[in-house]
Amino acid sequence: MTKSVHLQVRMTPAQKAELKDRAQRAGEDMSAYVLSRVLPPLSLRFDELLRRVADDEERRFALAELNDFLADLGSGELEEAVGEARLERLTPYLRNYVAAMVEHVANRRGVPPPAWVRKVPPLDEPHFATELAGLRFHLLRAAPVAFKRRNVFVDATVGDRV
Repeated sequence: MTKSVHLQVRMTPAQKAELKDRAQRAGEDMSAYVLSRVLPPLSLRFDELLRRVADDEERRFALAELNDFLADLGSGELEEAVGEARLERLTPYLRNYVAAMVEHVANRRGVPPPAWVRKVPPLDEPHFATELAGLRFHLLRAAPVAFKRRNVFVDATVGDRV
């Protein structure tokens, strides 16, 4: 992408010297260094969310944040953000849940899902979002196709709120 716009930032000479020093230590020019800190690659945010999904204490909120993150991505940003995924720290259920979320949003955006999604084997046994037997029929019908294919039965997905 060609850079064609200039941004001025006011700072003290000491701050500029510090930025220049940090950029040199990182092996980057000052513009690249500042941009990488202010606008980090979307893939870093995705990886951070996956790390938090793996953490039992953070999982619930991390899944909600992952939902919001994926829902906000445009089709061009999706490939950059989720092109690779480090799933080894996730349980088989969470691997399938994340893969289904990514596949679902890719289908909504009209782009192919990343290759890693196809490499996640579906669950051997169905996993329902509730233990209530009366709601399972509803979940069997309501779950989006990407989730059904993985034996994960939910009634809300990326972009939805319950």
